[in-house]
Amino acid sequence: MKQIALISMGFLFFATSTIAEELASPQRMENVEHRREELVPYAADKTLETFSKTVHGGVMHVIAKTADDSKQVQLIQNYLRQIADAFGKGDFSSSEKMHGANMPGLQQLKTAKTDDIRFEYKGLPNGAQIHFSTEYPQYVQALHEWLDAQIKDHGNAPTPGHMKHHSGMAE
Repeated sequence: MKQIALISMGFLFFATSTIAEELASPQRMENVEHRREELVPYAADKTLETFSKTVHGGVMHVIAKTADDSKQVQLIQNYLRQIADAFGKGDFSSSEKMHGANMPGLQQLKTAKTDDIRFEYKGLPNGAQIHFSTEYPQYVQALHEWLDAQIKDHGNAPTPGHMKHHSGMAE
């Protein structure tokens, strides 16, 4: 019985991951990309973004395509540090400006108290990451919906060495 439950949970996670990989319409992706170019300080065409779900939330990575592009790395790190700080204070305005007020998961995230969700910034040699985590199921669900929307609107670039920055789903 325990095996069946574990297999069912694995299938459910795989199925929701597969759904998340469907991309938004080309027009929506173009609109989001245009707003991204206006809102982020780094050059989007010189970076890769990856969004991953974990059991307790997820991880967002932004890295420079060229690891020795110190200007882009610094811009990425400064921006993700600011975003993590803003999210930690309940300010999701940057996400709302880029993706719209109806972005999946966003309204639920806005209801969280400041200690309900952790937004942990970490600088990487070629960029930065934000690790999102919570013990509250409603916020895990909201983070997963939000990450799925990110993937749908931006795509999910394969990032070399991505998994070495976090231990995977159990994190």
